[in-house]
Order: sequence, then C-alpha cells, then structure tokens
Amino acid sequence: MKKYKLGEILELQRGYDLPFSQQKTGNVLVAGSNGIIGSHNEARSNHPCITVGRSGSVGKIHYYEQPTWAHNTTLFVKDFKGNNPRFLYYFLKNLHLDKMFAKGSSVVPSLDRKVVHSLIVPFPKDIVFQQRIASILSTLDRKIALNRSINHNLEAMAKQLYDYWFLQFDFPDENGKPYKSSGGKMVWNEKLKREIPEGWFGENICRIANILSGGTPSKKEAAYWDNGIIPFFAPTDYSGNIFQISTEDQITDKGLEHCASSLFETGVIIITARGSIGKLVVVGTPMAMNQSCYAIQSKKEEFEYLYFLTLQLIESLRTKGNGSVFKSIIVSDIENSWLCIGCDEVVNAFSKKVKPIFECIKENTLEIAAFTKLRDSLLPLLMNGQVSVNYDLSSCTLSIFSYNRIE
Repeated sequence: MKKYKLGEILELQRGYDLPFSQQKTGNVLVAGSNGIIGSHNEARSNHPCITVGRSGSVGKIHYYEQPTWAHNTTLFVKDFKGNNPRFLYYFLKNLHLDKMFAKGSSVVPSLDRKVVHSLIVPFPKDIVFQQRIASILSTLDRKIALNRSINHNLEAMAKQLYDYWFLQFDFPDENGKPYKSSGGKMVWNEKLKREIPEGWFGENICRIANILSGGTPSKKEAAYWDNGIIPFFAPTDYSGNIFQISTEDQITDKGLEHCASSLFETGVIIITARGSIGKLVVVGTPMAMNQSCYAIQSKKEEFEYLYFLTLQLIESLRTKGNGSVFKSIIVSDIENSWLCIGCDEVVNAFSKKVKPIFECIKENTLEIAAFTKLRDSLLPLLMNGQVSVNYDLSSCTLSIFSYNRIE
C-alpha cells in the first residue's frame, strides 16, 4: 500500500474557543477533546465533523453527523481531500494517536497539527474500497448505538418508577393505591427537614450499603500486571454504560493480593471520586478498582434501588456545592449526606419490578462489548486490506470470505 504524509490525505485545523458563559441555546453540539461538552446555536466545523483531541484527551477521535462547533481543545478535519469522511474517521482511530502522543512517552501538552500532518502512513486512495470498509464498520457502530439508545430508554423507565415511589412517595399502599396521594401518613424528619412516609428513614447511604476503597498495585512489578485477566477499573474506563463489563487494564491474582482493592462482585456500584468525578457504574463482571473510586456495596443482594439512591446522593453533593464542579469526593462527603431511605417492604417490591429491566440492560451491554471488540479487531485488518467480510448482525457471525491486500 502506498504511503503518504497525513497532510496529503486530510487537512486539520484548530477548533475555536467558546467559554461556557458564551454558549447560547441551540441544537449545535459543542465538541471537546473527549466528546460533547455543551450546545450552541452556531456551527464552526465541517459537516460531518471529525475531531482529534488537541489538549486534554490528546489524540482521541470523534465523529459527528450533526452540525458541530469544534472547541479549541480539538483539531477538526477542515478538508477531506476527496476521501470518504467516515473512512477517514476509522482510519484516524486505527492510527492510535492517543497512544502515539501519550504524555507518558513524551511530554506533549497539546497536539501540534503540523506534527500530525507530517506523519507518514500507508493509505488506500481507492474510494470504492473506502466506502466498503466504512459501510462494514458503520453497521457495527449503528448496532452499538441502537443498544445504547435502548438501554437509555430502559433506564429512564426504571428511573420514572423510582421517582414516583421514592421522591413523590406514591408507592402502592396496602390497597394498591398511591400512598401519599391517597392520604398515607407522613411524619416530620428532623435530619431531612421535611415529611417522609411513616416507617421510612432519614439517614446516610451506609444504612443499606458499605463504602469500600480501591488501590493500585505497583506498576513496577510485572508480575502484578503481565498477562492479567482481572479487570481493573479506573475513572477513564467510564463509557456511559450502566454496567461495566471490561476495562483497559487487567491485573493478575498476585496483583490483587498486593493492592488495597477487593475483587468486587456483580451488582456492586462504583463511584468515581477523582478525575471524572461522580460517575456511576454497576459492576457487570468481577473486577478490582483503583484508589480514585469508591465501591458502594449493598448489604442485601438487590442493587437496583441502591443504584438510583446513589444517583440521588451524587445530586445531593452537587446541590451542596451549589452546582460547582467537584474536585474530589471523600468518604465524609458521603457519610454527611442525609437521604430519604425507603422501608424494606417498598424497596424489595421496587427491586422486584425493575430487576427484569436491569437484566435486559446488562444483556444489551454484553452485546455492546462483543460488537465493540469485533469492530476493534476488524479495524486494522480491514484498513490493511487483509480481509473482506460478510457479517450477520442477528447471529453475530463473522465470515471471512477473501484475503486481499490493497496495493
């Protein structure tokens, strides 16, 4: 395959500054180095828009179909130079610029477009080939996006029921009628400074869960990391899915023995406490975690109620901070946050109702993980022209029907 300077394939331009205070109501996405950071009423980029993280999440690649304002923490593709935009997106992802320019290997405070333009890379100019590869990979991405959309709607359904029962207090009474609306007894709670249903509690989350810390085994000990199979969660692993199925790093059994983290079982809730603050995931497969997280472990088997209560806890912490950005979360923040906690009977009834929803969300998330793994494994092979494929989304069956190297 013929090689070119990257600047001969596309042209990058630095994005535009747009302070949050200057963002106006609109349907235009504001794209930062690691994704969407707001919205605006004016677009400043090409359409479709491909961004490369310039500062912050250096080298991260994002693709947007809708009108976009490319923030100055990004570079965006100003000129596709006749190439298929979607193919260029996958091509750039396959370059792994985030690892190439990682701060760990060389101190790079920001990504210089001139440096990126000077990279020598093999590139297929055949537009038909580009369209075929883009179509295959886009099909997988559409399925991933569909599953995420379904999960979002399923979570919203469960959250609506939670709000109705535990915020509005209209859970079914002994006659099946809405408790508060039907005149159910409410009592004043001094800690919460408001009325709550009789028999409920104004306490911190520790009434129904234990708070546990994490820790990282020494990076200097290869025996703790090499060929590890235990997922090791860090805030950077958060992807927006409720269930966390996989992580970038894995540790060994020996690594687990020599770190402060336990092995957390399915259903444990992880809060990110530093870095990307206040993000929640439910452990979907046993994993350990680093010291920038807390595990919220239910004292019972059910975790569904605890998940939404923990979301409420995070919102409470934001309210205490007057909506300001967290610098970190510490244990005392959690212990000093009073919440309205439902009685066991209502909590158990809620968990029973929403458990099938969470099971469906987990199944969809496992599919997302499988499709993502397939896409990422196919990406370099397709880009190099090593394989052509037929792929049946309904059965997750991959058929390699020819080997072709594009010259």
